[in-house]
Amino acid sequence: MDYFDYEYRVRYGDTDKLGISYYANYFIWFEAARTEYFRALGLPYTECEKKGYFLPVTEASARYQAPSTYDDLVIVRTSVSQLRAGSLRFEYQVLMKTSKRLLATGWTVHVFVDRDMKPCRAPDEIHHAVKIHSLLDS
Repeated sequence: MDYFDYEYRVRYGDTDKLGISYYANYFIWFEAARTEYFRALGLPYTECEKKGYFLPVTEASARYQAPSTYDDLVIVRTSVSQLRAGSLRFEYQVLMKTSKRLLATGWTVHVFVDRDMKPCRAPDEIHHAVKIHSLLDS
């Protein structure tokens, strides 16, 4: 799994007065795709939290190429582009499902922290699962 595709249908409430998807919603879609990426790896994020490690966002960015509108079916393609001892960087592409037209790109950086919000190393199980299921160099 070099990347994970999360499918989403744009809801009426996702759009603004102009009828296009509100820009901030893309970050919500990124989060949903990231959650499903972990689930596809066999590591549901809820299990990570139960084990005492968390991944808060420390940086986020998005670039918008084309609009999406109510009832569009989009794909949020998610991959890990960087895996360090204590952090992950995710890349996202939002595509129109039928045409594969690129709507937006983005990225988020997450640091591993413990229950006390102190930085910690990535747990071996996450490091291993991400490494074998991504395009990262060995």
